[in-house]
Amino acid sequence: MINTAKQYDVVIVGGAMVGASLALSLQKLAPKLTLAVIEAQTLGAAHPGFDSRAIAVNHASVDWLQRMQIWSYLDANATLIKDINVSDRGHFGMADMAAKRWQLNYFGQVIGLADAGYQLYRGLASHPKISLYCPAKVVACTVTQDSHDLTLDDGNTISAKLVVAADGLHSQIRQQLTLPLEQVSFGQSGLIATLTMDRPHHNKAYERFTEYGPLALLPMGDKKMSMVWAMTSEQLQQVEAMDDKQLLTAIQKAFGFRAGIIEQIQSKASYPLMLSSMTRTIYHRTVFVGNAAQTLHPIAGQGFNLGLRDIKALSHIIAEAFNAGADVGANHVLHEYWQQRQQDRNNTISAIETLVRGFSNDYLPLVAGRNCTLRLLAWLPQLQTPLVSKATGY
Repeated sequence: MINTAKQYDVVIVGGAMVGASLALSLQKLAPKLTLAVIEAQTLGAAHPGFDSRAIAVNHASVDWLQRMQIWSYLDANATLIKDINVSDRGHFGMADMAAKRWQLNYFGQVIGLADAGYQLYRGLASHPKISLYCPAKVVACTVTQDSHDLTLDDGNTISAKLVVAADGLHSQIRQQLTLPLEQVSFGQSGLIATLTMDRPHHNKAYERFTEYGPLALLPMGDKKMSMVWAMTSEQLQQVEAMDDKQLLTAIQKAFGFRAGIIEQIQSKASYPLMLSSMTRTIYHRTVFVGNAAQTLHPIAGQGFNLGLRDIKALSHIIAEAFNAGADVGANHVLHEYWQQRQQDRNNTISAIETLVRGFSNDYLPLVAGRNCTLRLLAWLPQLQTPLVSKATGY
Protein backbone atom coordinates (compact mmCIF):
# COMPACT_ATOMS: atom_id res chain seq x y z
CA MET A 1 0.00 0.00 0.00
CA ILE A 2 1.38 3.42 -0.97
CA ASN A 3 1.79 5.90 1.88
CA THR A 4 0.04 9.11 0.79
CA ALA A 5 0.92 11.06 3.94
CA LYS A 6 3.07 14.17 3.60
CA GLN A 7 6.70 13.05 4.06
CA TYR A 8 9.27 14.77 6.28
CA ASP A 9 12.74 13.93 7.50
CA VAL A 10 12.02 15.27 11.00
CA VAL A 11 8.74 16.14 12.72
CA ILE A 12 8.94 18.02 16.03
CA VAL A 13 5.86 17.71 18.23
CA GLY A 14 5.69 20.80 20.42
CA GLY A 15 6.69 24.33 19.44
CA ALA A 16 7.52 25.85 22.83
CA MET A 17 11.03 26.97 23.82
CA VAL A 18 12.88 23.69 23.25
CA GLY A 19 10.92 22.55 20.19
CA ALA A 20 11.13 25.92 18.46
CA SER A 21 14.85 26.26 19.19
CA LEU A 22 15.50 22.78 17.79
CA ALA A 23 13.56 23.53 14.60
CA LEU A 24 15.42 26.78 13.97
CA SER A 25 18.83 25.23 14.72
CA LEU A 26 18.17 22.30 12.37
CA GLN A 27 17.32 24.66 9.53
CA LYS A 28 20.54 26.54 10.23
CA LEU A 29 22.69 23.39 10.20
CA ALA A 30 20.88 21.38 7.50
CA PRO A 31 18.94 23.76 5.24
CA LYS A 32 17.75 21.02 2.86
CA LEU A 33 16.26 18.88 5.63
CA THR A 34 12.46 18.64 5.38
CA LEU A 35 11.01 19.67 8.71
CA ALA A 36 7.60 20.12 10.33
CA VAL A 37 6.51 21.40 13.75
CA ILE A 38 3.17 20.39 15.28
CA GLU A 39 1.94 22.84 17.91
CA ALA A 40 -1.35 22.58 19.79
CA GLN A 41 -1.75 26.25 20.78
CA THR A 42 -2.15 29.25 18.50
CA LEU A 43 -0.27 32.50 19.04
CA GLY A 44 -1.82 34.47 21.87
CA ALA A 45 -3.58 31.47 23.41
CA ALA A 46 -2.83 30.30 26.94
CA HIS A 47 0.20 28.05 26.62
CA PRO A 48 1.66 25.97 29.47
CA GLY A 49 5.14 26.42 28.00
CA PHE A 50 4.85 30.21 27.76
CA ASP A 51 3.43 31.20 31.14
CA SER A 52 4.35 34.09 33.46
CA ARG A 53 7.62 32.50 34.61
CA ALA A 54 11.07 33.79 33.79
CA ILE A 55 14.02 31.49 33.15
CA ALA A 56 17.76 31.97 33.45
CA VAL A 57 19.62 31.05 30.25
CA ASN A 58 23.25 30.43 31.11
CA HIS A 59 26.23 31.92 29.27
CA ALA A 60 26.97 28.78 27.26
CA SER A 61 23.32 28.47 26.19
CA VAL A 62 23.20 32.11 25.10
CA ASP A 63 26.42 31.60 23.13
CA TRP A 64 24.96 28.62 21.25
CA LEU A 65 21.64 30.37 20.60
CA GLN A 66 23.58 33.32 19.17
CA ARG A 67 25.55 31.04 16.84
CA MET A 68 22.30 29.44 15.68
CA GLN A 69 20.85 32.93 15.04
CA ILE A 70 18.03 32.21 17.52
CA TRP A 71 19.04 34.67 20.24
CA SER A 72 17.98 37.58 18.01
CA TYR A 73 14.37 36.56 18.75
CA LEU A 74 15.02 36.78 22.50
CA ASP A 75 17.62 39.46 23.22
CA ALA A 76 15.18 42.39 23.42
CA ASN A 77 13.49 40.59 26.30
CA ALA A 78 16.71 39.61 28.12
CA THR A 79 18.29 40.93 31.34
CA LEU A 80 21.91 40.14 32.28
CA ILE A 81 22.85 38.33 35.51
CA LYS A 82 26.17 39.84 36.57
CA ASP A 83 26.15 38.87 40.24
CA ILE A 84 24.63 36.06 42.32
CA ASN A 85 23.95 36.14 46.07
CA VAL A 86 23.21 32.92 47.98
CA SER A 87 22.08 33.07 51.62
CA ASP A 88 20.36 31.08 54.36
CA ARG A 89 17.70 32.95 56.35
CA GLY A 90 18.37 33.11 60.07
CA HIS A 91 21.90 31.71 59.72
CA PHE A 92 25.37 33.10 59.04
CA GLY A 93 25.87 31.44 55.65
CA MET A 94 26.08 33.80 52.67
CA ALA A 95 28.16 33.96 49.51
CA ASP A 96 28.45 36.44 46.62
CA MET A 97 29.67 35.59 43.14
CA ALA A 98 30.60 38.27 40.62
CA ALA A 99 30.94 37.56 36.90
CA LYS A 100 33.73 40.10 36.50
CA ARG A 101 35.87 38.13 38.97
CA TRP A 102 35.87 35.36 36.35
CA GLN A 103 36.50 37.70 33.39
CA LEU A 104 32.89 37.35 32.25
CA ASN A 105 30.40 40.02 31.27
CA TYR A 106 27.59 37.95 32.78
CA PHE A 107 26.73 34.49 34.16
CA GLY A 108 23.54 34.21 32.15
CA GLN A 109 20.51 36.14 30.98
CA VAL A 110 16.90 36.13 32.17
CA ILE A 111 14.02 35.98 29.71
CA GLY A 112 10.27 36.06 30.32
CA LEU A 113 8.66 32.99 28.80
CA ALA A 114 5.50 34.75 27.59
CA ASP A 115 7.37 37.23 25.40
CA ALA A 116 9.98 34.67 24.37
CA GLY A 117 7.23 32.33 23.22
CA TYR A 118 5.61 35.04 21.15
CA GLN A 119 8.85 35.89 19.38
CA LEU A 120 9.87 32.27 18.73
CA TYR A 121 6.41 31.43 17.41
CA ARG A 122 6.70 34.30 14.95
CA GLY A 123 10.09 32.92 13.91
CA LEU A 124 8.58 29.50 13.21
CA ALA A 125 5.51 30.85 11.44
CA SER A 126 7.55 33.09 9.12
CA HIS A 127 10.28 30.55 8.29
CA PRO A 128 9.91 29.51 4.63
CA LYS A 129 11.39 26.03 5.14
CA ILE A 130 9.51 24.98 8.29
CA SER A 131 6.01 23.52 7.89
CA LEU A 132 3.99 24.61 10.91
CA TYR A 133 0.84 22.67 11.79
CA CYS A 134 -0.95 24.87 14.30
CA PRO A 135 -3.27 24.46 16.07
CA ALA A 136 -2.99 20.70 15.76
CA LYS A 137 -2.63 17.72 18.08
CA VAL A 138 -1.38 14.21 17.44
CA VAL A 139 -4.30 11.78 17.97
CA ALA A 140 -2.62 8.63 16.65
CA CYS A 141 0.93 7.44 16.01
CA THR A 142 1.51 4.42 13.77
CA VAL A 143 4.99 2.94 14.03
CA THR A 144 6.55 1.33 10.97
CA GLN A 145 10.05 0.08 10.28
CA ASP A 146 11.01 3.15 8.24
CA SER A 147 8.84 5.92 9.70
CA HIS A 148 6.18 7.16 12.10
CA ASP A 149 2.81 8.09 10.62
CA LEU A 150 1.11 10.79 12.70
CA THR A 151 -2.61 11.48 12.46
CA LEU A 152 -3.58 15.00 13.51
CA ASP A 153 -6.88 16.25 14.86
CA ASP A 154 -7.15 18.69 11.93
CA GLY A 155 -7.42 15.75 9.50
CA ASN A 156 -3.82 15.76 8.25
CA THR A 157 -1.62 12.68 8.25
CA ILE A 158 2.13 13.20 8.07
CA SER A 159 5.05 10.80 8.01
CA ALA A 160 8.48 11.27 9.59
CA LYS A 161 11.75 9.38 9.52
CA LEU A 162 12.36 10.84 12.97
CA VAL A 163 9.88 12.21 15.52
CA VAL A 164 11.19 14.53 18.23
CA ALA A 165 8.78 14.81 21.15
CA ALA A 166 9.08 18.26 22.72
CA ASP A 167 5.49 18.29 23.91
CA GLY A 168 5.98 18.71 27.63
CA LEU A 169 5.45 16.76 30.82
CA HIS A 170 2.21 15.18 29.61
CA SER A 171 3.69 14.21 26.24
CA GLN A 172 1.08 12.87 23.83
CA ILE A 173 3.81 11.03 21.92
CA ARG A 174 4.97 9.26 25.07
CA GLN A 175 1.37 8.32 25.86
CA GLN A 176 0.72 7.13 22.29
CA LEU A 177 3.80 4.88 22.50
CA THR A 178 2.88 3.80 26.09
CA LEU A 179 6.38 4.55 27.40
CA PRO A 180 6.99 4.86 31.17
CA LEU A 181 7.77 8.04 33.10
CA GLU A 182 9.32 7.96 36.56
CA GLN A 183 8.17 10.68 38.98
CA VAL A 184 9.47 11.70 42.41
CA SER A 185 7.44 14.21 44.41
CA PHE A 186 9.38 16.71 46.52
CA GLY A 187 6.23 17.52 48.49
CA GLN A 188 6.57 21.12 47.33
CA SER A 189 4.86 23.62 45.06
CA GLY A 190 6.37 26.66 43.41
CA LEU A 191 4.79 30.08 43.88
CA ILE A 192 5.77 32.35 41.01
CA ALA A 193 5.21 36.09 40.70
CA THR A 194 6.71 39.28 39.28
CA LEU A 195 7.82 41.76 41.93
CA THR A 196 8.36 45.49 41.51
CA MET A 197 11.08 46.81 43.81
CA ASP A 198 11.77 50.33 45.06
CA ARG A 199 15.28 50.34 43.56
CA PRO A 200 17.14 48.96 40.52
CA HIS A 201 18.37 45.38 40.85
CA HIS A 202 21.78 46.11 39.23
CA ASN A 203 21.66 42.74 37.44
CA LYS A 204 21.91 40.73 40.63
CA ALA A 205 20.16 37.38 41.17
CA TYR A 206 19.38 35.92 44.57
CA GLU A 207 18.88 32.44 46.02
CA ARG A 208 17.59 32.51 49.60
CA PHE A 209 16.91 29.43 51.70
CA THR A 210 13.91 30.14 53.89
CA GLU A 211 11.92 28.22 56.50
CA TYR A 212 9.38 27.48 53.75
CA GLY A 213 11.88 26.48 51.07
CA PRO A 214 14.27 28.00 48.50
CA LEU A 215 13.27 31.46 47.23
CA ALA A 216 14.89 32.74 44.03
CA LEU A 217 14.73 36.25 42.59
CA LEU A 218 15.86 36.89 39.02
CA PRO A 219 16.42 40.40 37.62
CA MET A 220 14.05 41.62 34.91
CA GLY A 221 13.82 45.05 33.34
CA ASP A 222 14.94 47.87 35.65
CA LYS A 223 13.16 47.40 38.98
CA LYS A 224 11.33 44.13 38.40
CA MET A 225 12.32 40.70 39.66
CA SER A 226 10.87 37.30 38.89
CA MET A 227 10.24 35.19 41.99
CA VAL A 228 10.03 31.43 42.43
CA TRP A 229 9.35 30.32 46.01
CA ALA A 230 9.29 26.61 46.81
CA MET A 231 7.12 25.53 49.74
CA THR A 232 4.97 22.68 50.98
CA SER A 233 1.40 22.34 49.72
CA GLU A 234 0.10 23.30 53.17
CA GLN A 235 2.24 26.44 53.21
CA LEU A 236 1.08 27.28 49.68
CA GLN A 237 -2.54 27.14 50.81
CA GLN A 238 -1.75 29.61 53.59
CA VAL A 239 0.06 31.95 51.20
CA GLU A 240 -2.63 31.78 48.53
CA ALA A 241 -5.24 32.79 51.12
CA MET A 242 -3.36 36.08 51.69
CA ASP A 243 -4.22 39.31 49.94
CA ASP A 244 -1.45 41.12 48.04
CA LYS A 245 -0.45 43.29 51.00
CA GLN A 246 -0.16 40.30 53.32
CA LEU A 247 1.78 38.34 50.71
CA LEU A 248 4.22 41.21 50.15
CA THR A 249 4.85 41.30 53.89
CA ALA A 250 5.43 37.52 53.99
CA ILE A 251 7.88 37.64 51.08
CA GLN A 252 9.72 40.62 52.55
CA LYS A 253 10.02 38.85 55.92
CA ALA A 254 11.33 35.66 54.31
CA PHE A 255 13.73 37.35 51.92
CA GLY A 256 14.84 40.43 53.84
CA PHE A 257 15.74 43.83 52.38
CA ARG A 258 18.99 43.13 50.50
CA ALA A 259 17.17 43.70 47.18
CA GLY A 260 15.12 46.61 48.50
CA ILE A 261 11.46 47.05 49.40
CA ILE A 262 8.82 45.16 47.43
CA GLU A 263 6.24 47.65 46.19
CA GLN A 264 3.99 45.52 43.99
CA ILE A 265 3.26 41.90 43.10
CA GLN A 266 1.84 40.72 39.77
CA SER A 267 1.26 37.57 37.70
CA LYS A 268 0.87 35.20 40.63
CA ALA A 269 0.65 31.49 39.84
CA SER A 270 1.69 28.16 41.32
CA TYR A 271 2.56 24.68 40.15
CA PRO A 272 3.65 21.40 41.80
CA LEU A 273 7.38 20.70 41.99
CA MET A 274 8.55 17.21 41.16
CA LEU A 275 11.25 15.30 39.36
CA SER A 276 9.97 13.52 36.27
CA SER A 277 12.27 11.58 34.01
CA MET A 278 12.32 8.88 31.38
CA THR A 279 14.88 6.12 31.92
CA ARG A 280 15.78 6.32 28.23
CA THR A 281 14.91 9.29 26.05
CA ILE A 282 15.19 7.41 22.75
CA TYR A 283 12.83 4.91 21.17
CA HIS A 284 12.39 3.53 17.66
CA ARG A 285 12.76 6.64 15.42
CA THR A 286 11.82 8.85 18.38
CA VAL A 287 13.73 11.20 20.70
CA PHE A 288 12.25 12.93 23.74
CA VAL A 289 13.63 16.35 24.72
CA GLY A 290 12.86 19.14 27.18
CA ASN A 291 10.09 18.54 29.70
CA ALA A 292 8.91 15.54 27.72
CA ALA A 293 12.19 13.84 28.71
CA GLN A 294 12.63 15.32 32.19
CA THR A 295 11.31 18.07 34.43
CA LEU A 296 13.51 19.41 37.21
CA HIS A 297 13.04 21.41 40.39
CA PRO A 298 13.79 25.11 39.64
CA ILE A 299 16.23 25.42 42.58
CA ALA A 300 19.30 25.96 40.35
CA GLY A 301 17.67 27.01 37.08
CA GLN A 302 19.02 23.98 35.22
CA GLY A 303 15.91 22.62 33.47
CA PHE A 304 15.85 24.71 30.30
CA ASN A 305 19.64 24.73 30.04
CA LEU A 306 19.72 20.93 30.24
CA GLY A 307 17.07 20.83 27.50
CA LEU A 308 19.16 23.15 25.36
CA ARG A 309 22.25 20.98 25.79
CA ASP A 310 20.14 18.05 24.62
CA ILE A 311 18.93 19.78 21.46
CA LYS A 312 22.37 21.24 20.78
CA ALA A 313 23.77 17.70 20.61
CA LEU A 314 20.72 16.37 18.77
CA SER A 315 20.69 19.07 16.10
CA HIS A 316 24.38 18.60 15.31
CA ILE A 317 24.04 14.79 15.16
CA ILE A 318 20.95 14.96 12.92
CA ALA A 319 22.56 17.54 10.63
CA GLU A 320 25.76 15.50 10.35
CA ALA A 321 23.79 12.35 9.49
CA PHE A 322 21.56 14.15 6.97
CA ASN A 323 24.43 15.97 5.27
CA ALA A 324 26.24 12.61 4.94
CA GLY A 325 23.17 11.08 3.25
CA ALA A 326 22.29 8.83 6.22
CA ASP A 327 18.82 8.03 7.59
CA VAL A 328 18.26 10.57 10.36
CA GLY A 329 16.00 8.18 12.28
CA ALA A 330 18.35 5.18 12.14
CA ASN A 331 19.25 3.37 15.35
CA HIS A 332 22.93 4.29 15.18
CA VAL A 333 22.05 8.01 14.95
CA LEU A 334 19.78 7.86 18.00
CA HIS A 335 22.26 5.79 20.01
CA GLU A 336 25.05 8.24 19.23
CA TYR A 337 22.86 10.99 20.69
CA TRP A 338 22.02 8.90 23.77
CA GLN A 339 25.67 8.06 24.42
CA GLN A 340 26.62 11.74 24.21
CA ARG A 341 23.91 12.95 26.54
CA GLN A 342 23.39 10.20 29.12
CA GLN A 343 26.13 11.16 31.61
CA ASP A 344 25.42 14.90 31.69
CA ARG A 345 21.70 14.24 32.02
CA ASN A 346 22.10 11.73 34.87
CA ASN A 347 24.60 13.94 36.71
CA THR A 348 22.35 17.00 36.45
CA ILE A 349 19.26 15.15 37.66
CA SER A 350 21.17 13.66 40.62
CA ALA A 351 22.71 17.02 41.55
CA ILE A 352 19.33 18.78 41.53
CA GLU A 353 17.75 16.10 43.71
CA THR A 354 20.64 16.39 46.20
CA LEU A 355 20.32 20.19 46.30
CA VAL A 356 16.59 20.01 46.94
CA ARG A 357 16.99 17.49 49.76
CA GLY A 358 19.86 19.42 51.32
CA PHE A 359 18.46 22.93 51.09
CA SER A 360 14.81 22.21 51.88
CA ASN A 361 15.62 20.62 55.20
CA ASP A 362 15.87 22.01 58.74
CA TYR A 363 17.79 19.02 60.09
CA LEU A 364 20.50 20.68 62.20
CA PRO A 365 23.58 18.90 60.77
CA LEU A 366 22.45 19.74 57.22
CA VAL A 367 21.80 23.37 58.15
CA ALA A 368 25.24 23.62 59.75
CA GLY A 369 26.89 21.94 56.76
CA ARG A 370 25.34 24.19 54.13
CA ASN A 371 26.11 27.32 56.16
CA CYS A 372 29.75 26.31 56.59
CA THR A 373 29.88 25.68 52.84
CA LEU A 374 28.47 29.14 52.10
CA ARG A 375 30.98 30.79 54.44
CA LEU A 376 33.88 28.93 52.84
CA LEU A 377 32.68 30.09 49.43
CA ALA A 378 32.65 33.67 50.72
CA TRP A 379 36.10 33.43 52.34
CA LEU A 380 37.79 31.43 49.55
CA PRO A 381 36.40 32.54 46.18
CA GLN A 382 38.56 30.00 44.35
CA LEU A 383 36.22 27.34 45.75
CA GLN A 384 33.42 28.89 43.69
CA THR A 385 34.79 27.38 40.48
CA PRO A 386 32.33 24.41 40.34
CA LEU A 387 29.39 26.74 41.03
CA VAL A 388 30.54 29.20 38.38
CA SER A 389 30.90 26.30 35.96
CA LYS A 390 27.27 25.31 36.58
CA ALA A 391 26.04 28.91 36.50
CA THR A 392 27.66 29.60 33.12
CA GLY A 393 27.19 26.15 31.57
CA TYR A 394 30.85 25.73 30.68
